[in-house]
Amino acid sequence: MASRRFIDNFFSTYLWGNVLAIVILVVILSLGVRYGIDFYTRHGESIVVPNVIHKQFDEAQDIMSKVGLTIEVADTGYVKDLPPDCILEQTPVGGKRIKSTHVVYVTINGASAPTLELPDLIDNSSLREAQAQLLSMGFKVGEPEYIPGEKDWIYGILVNGKHVQAGDRIPADAVVIIQVGDGTRDVTDTASLHPVFGYEDVEVEEPEDEYEYEWVEVPVDENGNEIKEGERDLPRTVPSVPPAPTVVPSEQNRSKPAD
Repeated sequence: MASRRFIDNFFSTYLWGNVLAIVILVVILSLGVRYGIDFYTRHGESIVVPNVIHKQFDEAQDIMSKVGLTIEVADTGYVKDLPPDCILEQTPVGGKRIKSTHVVYVTINGASAPTLELPDLIDNSSLREAQAQLLSMGFKVGEPEYIPGEKDWIYGILVNGKHVQAGDRIPADAVVIIQVGDGTRDVTDTASLHPVFGYEDVEVEEPEDEYEYEWVEVPVDENGNEIKEGERDLPRTVPSVPPAPTVVPSEQNRSKPAD
């Protein structure tokens, strides 16, 4: 009895109808995923990337738009001989096939050179250490300039002929010249660290007092009159100083007569 019921249920239309429906649903889902992914990723469709190196960014945008690609700026560099906004690099490179959904990233030329902060090197490091640190930071280091001092010790840094200090912003394309000692001064000699300046002795004439008088000897007689040369024997002499004015008491300062 139980076996007959099992056989009837196994061959029933309801059971096989559900099985068929499940199979059809799985097939539809599989086909949908297969062709849906191809449609979403545009399988088999590709675009050749145009080469826009050394073209202006606006011009490169128009070129990419015509072939169905998008362009974005990823970084900025600097080449002195190229105009600003010029394309320096692109990724992917020109000639490579990509999907239209991909983005082409470019590096454009800046209007001015980027600047770098000068590290503390003066009186703080040797020539080899300074050169290694500057090169690792991206500076352009020229031939060192040797000056009297301790051998291979840094005494100064020049950029475009001018002295610079730690913390100054230096253009990345500028050449850094290191002033280094040539070994002509002993380590214990500190005299050359403080240069001696020569001074010229200059005679300064002090101005005469506004009220200073010049004293001369003049021959006079007993009445105070000047005696010309050859008239009399040598008389006494007195300085020709203006006589002191006679002070006349005023009416208010006069003493009143006694009653």
